[in-house]
Amino acid sequence: MKLSMLRNLAVVGMGTALLAACDHNDNNRNTPEPEPEPVMLTYEVTIENISAAQPLSPVAVLLHGEQSLWQVGESASAALEVLAEGGDNSDVLATEGTLATESGSAPVGPGSNESYQLTVSDEQAAYLSVVTMLVNTNDAFTGITNKALSDLAVNDSMSMMLPVYDTGTEANSEAAGTIPGPADGGEGFNAERDDADTVSYHPGVVSSQDTLPDSVLMAEHRFDNPVARLIITRVE
Repeated sequence: MKLSMLRNLAVVGMGTALLAACDHNDNNRNTPEPEPEPVMLTYEVTIENISAAQPLSPVAVLLHGEQSLWQVGESASAALEVLAEGGDNSDVLATEGTLATESGSAPVGPGSNESYQLTVSDEQAAYLSVVTMLVNTNDAFTGITNKALSDLAVNDSMSMMLPVYDTGTEANSEAAGTIPGPADGGEGFNAERDDADTVSYHPGVVSSQDTLPDSVLMAEHRFDNPVARLIITRVE
């Protein structure tokens, strides 16, 4: 009798142990894998002004999702118009969908350069836009938009030359009172659009020393295309 009871207790004990082991294995299977920590990516963006006498307005630098701030042949946004006519980059920096932004604190003079650093998570697909006004013009700007950075490894760099665009929102009259830069000190942004109303490549400055006697611009304010050099480096 006692032997039988002992055998029964042993069987019960083994069953309990097996159930506990099964529960333990089930718990292991149901435990989710920890999420990997995001990796932070840092980019250094350097712009160099290679013009003779065209200061660049405080530069707007943005990392954002896949979108273009302008397109040749299409109408400029109000934010781009404000920047390209008066050098104010605040509306561009407030563009919806931005992940990180930097702004220059002062114009970048001819022969000078300025660098900016921006950081985003690797969980975010980052595209770069850089834009700045040529301040001794009516509405010219230079930059790049929607540049993919995903192929850059740490310490990799890419370099490119930046063309000059005409916003198409203000006639290129070069007249007194219409240019905000030091060549004139005139009006900046004006909401009235009196030009083609499409973004195009800029034809260049004429100047008073050529065929536009009423121009406030001189021969030195003319510019070649491109007008700036951009270097992008992933530093982290």
